[in-house]
Amino acid sequence: MIPAAWQSLIEGLLEAVWLVDPVSLRILALNRAAGEMIGVPCAELVGRPVVELTVTPEDRFFWEDAAAGVAEDILSETLMRSADGEAIAVTRRVSRVWPDAGRSLFLVGLRDLRRQRRTEDELERLVSELRATLQSTADGILVCDLQGNIRSYNRHFAALWQVPEDLLLRRDDAALFAHMAGCVHDARSYAERLSEIGAAPLLQATDIVLLGSGCLLERVSVPQYSRGQPTGRVYSFRDISLRVDAERRLALASRVFESSLDAIFITDAAFRILAVNPVCERLTDMLQADLVDTPAETFFEHEQDGGFFARIAQALQRDGVWQGEAWRALAGQPARAVQISWVVQRDADAGVTHTVCYFKDLTDRLAAQQRIEQLAYTDALTGLPNRLMLQQRAELAFSVADRSQSRLAIFFLDLDRFKNINDSMGHAFGDQVLVHVAGRLKLCLREVDTLCRLGGDEFVILLLEADVLGAEVVARRLLESLSLPFQVNGTGFSVGCSIGVALYPDDGKTLDELVQGADAAMYRVKERGRGSFHFYQPQLNADLMQRMKMDHAMRQAMEQDRFELHYQPQISLATGQLVGTEALIRWFDAELGQVSPALFIPMAEETGFIINIGNWVLEQAVQQAAAWQRAGIAVPVSVNVSALQFQQIDFVERVRSSLERAGLAAALLELELTESILLHDANEALARLHALAAIGVALSIDDFGTGYSSLGYLKKFPISKLKIDRSFVTGLPTDESDRAIVSATIGMARALKLVVVAEGVETSAQRDYLASIHCESFQGYLCSPGLPAPEFEQLMARLAQSAPD
Repeated sequence: MIPAAWQSLIEGLLEAVWLVDPVSLRILALNRAAGEMIGVPCAELVGRPVVELTVTPEDRFFWEDAAAGVAEDILSETLMRSADGEAIAVTRRVSRVWPDAGRSLFLVGLRDLRRQRRTEDELERLVSELRATLQSTADGILVCDLQGNIRSYNRHFAALWQVPEDLLLRRDDAALFAHMAGCVHDARSYAERLSEIGAAPLLQATDIVLLGSGCLLERVSVPQYSRGQPTGRVYSFRDISLRVDAERRLALASRVFESSLDAIFITDAAFRILAVNPVCERLTDMLQADLVDTPAETFFEHEQDGGFFARIAQALQRDGVWQGEAWRALAGQPARAVQISWVVQRDADAGVTHTVCYFKDLTDRLAAQQRIEQLAYTDALTGLPNRLMLQQRAELAFSVADRSQSRLAIFFLDLDRFKNINDSMGHAFGDQVLVHVAGRLKLCLREVDTLCRLGGDEFVILLLEADVLGAEVVARRLLESLSLPFQVNGTGFSVGCSIGVALYPDDGKTLDELVQGADAAMYRVKERGRGSFHFYQPQLNADLMQRMKMDHAMRQAMEQDRFELHYQPQISLATGQLVGTEALIRWFDAELGQVSPALFIPMAEETGFIINIGNWVLEQAVQQAAAWQRAGIAVPVSVNVSALQFQQIDFVERVRSSLERAGLAAALLELELTESILLHDANEALARLHALAAIGVALSIDDFGTGYSSLGYLKKFPISKLKIDRSFVTGLPTDESDRAIVSATIGMARALKLVVVAEGVETSAQRDYLASIHCESFQGYLCSPGLPAPEFEQLMARLAQSAPD
């Protein structure tokens, strides 16, 4: 039994209280508050185990620990089961008390947390709603207390002020204010205004803050109250850059309307004029007061369309825009063409509110357009039709020729060596020459024919109703006319030309095909010496494509390292030993196969790529000779030099640099030059040869006797060797002419103290004859063809072993 005093004591408490037996864990007594909290009469709870009122397994373990004496005097939050099964959140304090000396009880105090939790949940909801409102507002919000300490701000504030990430993660009011001060354009004025606002807690203010980025912020500052007293301040920031920009644009639009170079008028939905700009007044010769409220349909007319304005109105209603040309009639003046752009302005419901019409006078523009069209179809220098007009006339001519089953011809005419005139007399003089040439060519043609200048010194002629015979007659007439002397500014000169001819429809069905064919035929004339004409043949295009293909492959071969050098020995006729070697370029292409130098070297000389090839051969040959030199084999290596390569300003320096880089003795390099190189510019060639001789390089004449041989250059130039061309060796020893030429060359060389090498020796009879007339050495298949470096080294070893003791 519980003493009455204890029962009275717990009944006087406001919170729920149990007295629990510490052994059986049954409720011995409880107050009314405990029964009301659970919703069960107190009498029904007396004697019940407390574990029946637990909700969680953890709570059962708690009471087991309490019974075991492990847990006591504990304050905690837990859940308790009510009469209707609801879990009630409570704060529970369990304490051991001693009603008398030999007996203890658990005093369990319970505080119902449901009202507190409901209050907290409501507060959390209100705070969440407030936070959501704060974050969702379009303004950036900053809340401070009266001392200026930051209470809160939203994400939009952080975005507007570009607050760094580290400041968002830590609380540092001073750093945040410093960041804001650093963002403004005028930090001093910004700080002064903040001080003014802070000094007046009740002040409401609106300011404009200009950031350094150019952004404009509207700042609204209002005091924050609690119980009628100011407790802080709320700053809201709004980006008004777009609004200010829109206002500026509106002002600008007004200025544009007033100052536009186009005439502009604005109408209502019924097309009655509401306003006009000054240009419109000027073009209509009427004042705005006279134009306002007049119908816009009286402004324009169309010569062949009586329902012109009705069509405009229909298009505006359907598409919202109309553009076109019309006529504007002025009182007492002829009608003037105008360009119109008319647009519709609609409201939110897509209804027409206004229309805006822009128009401009086209009189000057049409005149300029005619001039432009004239320039677009004619050559500015000669006044002849250009490629565009030729195309139009050719298409018409092709149609006529198809109907009448006739032919026509396309001439491609190029002046010969016109570049020399430009280089020597200047481009202004050259332009006058072209004008005179154009005039003379026109005299050779009929009115129905078309003479066109493509550009530079290239002309194309469209010859109507012309077969092969007719085209030949005209071609000869053109050549004869241009062969006559010209006089320009008192200067007399002659101009030749080369002509290619293609016939329609035999050689092509389009202008491009015919011009291409005629161009290919003209190119063939250039190859054969100029000053003539040639008819197109299909093989010309095939040859041209083959040349283009080979040129491309040749350049790729250089980039992809497909060239290699072979070395052909030069043998002494007296001892049979190696006295030197000639570096010969070889090219194997995966598609073209083994390409002969006789094919690609002339093409490289024509395109100028021979310079690249020559420089590569020189570098590779010098490197190889240097490698042999380091191995103890001093074998002179000769390299062929092209005319273009020799004429390069840096040729001598390139030779010197190659020798220095490789470490090759200059005497082991021999440069083989053709006679044409020496005779092209004798003075310049002489200076360059002496510079090479000063380096120590040996110089020889290749293919001697095939060019414009002259004993004069042999005496003047520092040459040490002559190479007799294979064409003179082939007939030895039976051909009397070859014997005479070779014998005379060797005799002359001996008199000039020059060494002689015979090329292309293939038989023993040729070798023996050359030896009998005291030729020093030979090279050719009799000894060996050109060999790759490793095989050539093996040949050198064999020759060294066969050397006489």
